[in-house]
Amino acid sequence: MTVKNMTKKQIQIFFERLREQRPNPKTELNYSTPFELLVAVTLSAQATDVSVNKATDKLFPVANTPEQIYALGVEGLKEYIKTIGLYNSKAENVIKACKILIEKHNSQVPDNRADLEALPGVGRKTANVVLNTAFGQATMAVDTHIFRVGNRTGLAVGKNVLEVEHRLIKVIPKEFIIDSHHWLILHGRYCCIARKPKCHECVVSDVCNWPDKFEFGATKEIKSA
Repeated sequence: MTVKNMTKKQIQIFFERLREQRPNPKTELNYSTPFELLVAVTLSAQATDVSVNKATDKLFPVANTPEQIYALGVEGLKEYIKTIGLYNSKAENVIKACKILIEKHNSQVPDNRADLEALPGVGRKTANVVLNTAFGQATMAVDTHIFRVGNRTGLAVGKNVLEVEHRLIKVIPKEFIIDSHHWLILHGRYCCIARKPKCHECVVSDVCNWPDKFEFGATKEIKSA
């Protein structure tokens, strides 16, 4: 059954609540520079932020620039990231990306989609995360959490990640757009989880359009906006 799209009023209340709950949302990946963020996000594909942080907490104090990581080589980098899933291909992609950054971008992370997506291992989602988090651009990286939240709540109903991404960019008010990526990920990760969503403690349950929310403890009472 398709969930009904939220109204403008519902969306406004939805993000006001998420902002009140987490005034300064941030990625849970550890990083201190755009390059560190790029590496961390590349490594995070099909892996948890916790597992990536464990690896980069050892890697970055030793090598955290394109030149330093490139100097490690594929085999050297593998030693730091071998606890992360798909580490073989990720190591190769990161080393190749470092070479391109050094040769074509003066060792700086590009602030545009075309150059980012030209880097090995960097797809649309990774590029969106870097553009939003490192450069403050109004992009939306749709991962499994955001895809689920968008479809389940009626915030952005779509058959694939690109549809959900475009819908979110279209309907989210400008005042929320920069931080909305983090709010939605954190909401999906800790409250609107896949199997047993915590509707009984959800701050936006009353504006959510998911028909099954009452089975998971949501009440019909309208909370104050």
